[in-house]
Amino acid sequence: MKIKNLSFALLASAALLSSCSDDFLQDKKSYDKVNEDAYNYYEGALGRLADIYSWSLPNTSADPGHRNNSTGNADGQAKCTEEYSGFGDFVDPQKTKGTDGNYSIPDYFQGQANSIQTNAWGRIRNINDVIRGISKSTLSQEEKDELLGQAYFLRAWCYYNFVKWYGGVPIITEVLEPSESSFTPRSTTKACIEFICEDLDRSAEMLAPFTTNGGWQKSEQYGRVTSGTALALKGRVLVLWASPIFNRANDTQRWEEAYRAIEESLPVINSCGYGLAYEGNPGTNASNWAKMFNEVSNPEGVFISLYNAVESPGPGAPDYRRYSSWEHGIRPSNAMGGGGKTPSAMLVDMFPMKDGKRPALSKSYTVLDASSTNYNEEYPFMDRDPRFYRTFAFPGVRWAFNGDPTSESNHNPYKGNEYELWNYVWYTKDEDRNNIESGANYGPDGLLGNAKGFYVRKRTDDLDTNSPRYVFNPSNGFKQSAAPYMEIRYAEVLLNYAEAACGAGKMGVAVEQLKRIRQRVGYTGDCGLQASLASDQAACMAAILYERQIELAYEGKRFDDMRRWMLFDGGTKLPEGAPSTWTLTGWSGNTCAYLGFAPMNGQRRENLEFRVKAIHNNGLGGEKWGSKGENPDPMAEVARPSAVDLRQDLEPQLASLQEWYQTNLERNKKKGDSYDSNHTELYIQFHPEFYLLGFTQSVKTSNEQLAQTMGWHDYTNGGANGTFDPLALE
Repeated sequence: MKIKNLSFALLASAALLSSCSDDFLQDKKSYDKVNEDAYNYYEGALGRLADIYSWSLPNTSADPGHRNNSTGNADGQAKCTEEYSGFGDFVDPQKTKGTDGNYSIPDYFQGQANSIQTNAWGRIRNINDVIRGISKSTLSQEEKDELLGQAYFLRAWCYYNFVKWYGGVPIITEVLEPSESSFTPRSTTKACIEFICEDLDRSAEMLAPFTTNGGWQKSEQYGRVTSGTALALKGRVLVLWASPIFNRANDTQRWEEAYRAIEESLPVINSCGYGLAYEGNPGTNASNWAKMFNEVSNPEGVFISLYNAVESPGPGAPDYRRYSSWEHGIRPSNAMGGGGKTPSAMLVDMFPMKDGKRPALSKSYTVLDASSTNYNEEYPFMDRDPRFYRTFAFPGVRWAFNGDPTSESNHNPYKGNEYELWNYVWYTKDEDRNNIESGANYGPDGLLGNAKGFYVRKRTDDLDTNSPRYVFNPSNGFKQSAAPYMEIRYAEVLLNYAEAACGAGKMGVAVEQLKRIRQRVGYTGDCGLQASLASDQAACMAAILYERQIELAYEGKRFDDMRRWMLFDGGTKLPEGAPSTWTLTGWSGNTCAYLGFAPMNGQRRENLEFRVKAIHNNGLGGEKWGSKGENPDPMAEVARPSAVDLRQDLEPQLASLQEWYQTNLERNKKKGDSYDSNHTELYIQFHPEFYLLGFTQSVKTSNEQLAQTMGWHDYTNGGANGTFDPLALE
């Protein structure tokens, strides 16, 4: 990495932020407003550590970038998966190469070159400064270990987020002085993986005396990383290294290394107080699974971001406000939420049936047995996996909250603790009703033009399961939410363990982890897992990836899984200019065929809605309430059944709802992915270059000597093909 441009930009930013004299560079040795003496005091060092936490932790309010990973929102990464429709940053079929010969892609490597906080390498520099400052300080060894263990984890976390995109990157462990000649080249991906694991091992060792006796679960330190956090991330990193994106020949030694590391780490992770929340106690209709997403001091949360609901800092309150954006974002507009998030019909239709098996119509994971339970798309809520009802909301469900959204103007008849979602739709014109591209649909109970056909419900702070962590206010809805976000939870630890075990040929171990995860939501016996998983490695791996897709839905994990398993084309195509050594030879040369997975390339995702049948005024209604209180809903006089209450037995409630749908509603396909200017359907196109990213023009301009990735053009070298091989071991 070329340090010249970056370092001077960071120094300029630091100087602008300070009110120091021209002697700033001499006075502030860390170049970030911190005198080295601050590290000699525990409070000063702790404050500096808190600063790098704030710039490193995942953020539910931010789109993915050089600083933030995906956290489940409908962002440019999630829109490349089955979770949401709408072409994301990497699947737009109309994306073409620019004048530099490269595709326009997000920059996950640098960020803003003129800000120490918004530059990815400024963050690394800050972390290295903390490590250096604490290491050289006069603090006791115990104090140093407690603080350094956390700093080493944060550095590893930052590097993991580089490597998953680019492979090898510059490894910088010192606070480098600005120099015209200063340059650190890219290390191999293998070296970066080893470096990350070394930092995580060091972190786990340093934090062991503080965290392996129950962790910080019940103390004021809750939320800080632990030995268990470090080893859980190491497991994720080693599974990435063993995955097809970096392991084209399916070297089983990598899987065995990941398996051994995770197996050995589990006792340490458990000793830190982590475990499968509510194991053995699924509650009613997986209520405890739903409940855990909004609990603090939760054994499920291995690596978390904490939030608060503070309105104004003051005496006895934190000196900052930090809200989670998730709850407000998923709540419908007539509940005073942000309008809700729309899941794609593809994922709705892919969810398992109640016997734990895939719907027979599913195109994916066909090496797995199909369910014997019939799946009728007209009633997607019938006979599904318990997590379906906690992941999605549809017309006719109870979705209670602590607050009152009713007013004379919004025409919502339900108070918060009685809130029911009735989001069926109607149109005002026949041409709109029968036009898949028309967005002119309207919903009842004050939804009107803000109705969505289906809603994401996952991770909701439901009054029926939780003591709410939001402060509801009719003026800003659920924005003041203190719900935590779990970046790594214990279920993922088990899924990583299962995947590594399967890759290492220990399918029986893998199946046991899948059973634990399914038993937690109410499955019994074989948990819907076919007997062949213990002997059929391909079917076992497909079952693991399917389980990841369901268990971790809308948690920001699916796109990473799709990239590392090359599920857009099965890994059958190479970028232009890539060497033949990149050819996938493991998994019979096609991961999609191996897993029975329909490649995402060439597919499109649609949305769905339930519209009023033509028997009700031809399915047509109005746009708004009349001046004399006339209801625009063509079914205003139709009695509704009781909304489905997830606290009660579902079967009779769903049967009643199905009967009501049969009479009054019909499923309708709505536009998901885009159409071209001629209204012709467009289909997903993920280019092979996007598995291993190259550097954008702005990155290369700032770092001229930084080697470009093979398969990408080098803007600073006359457009020649890149020379850095992310798959080379030396």
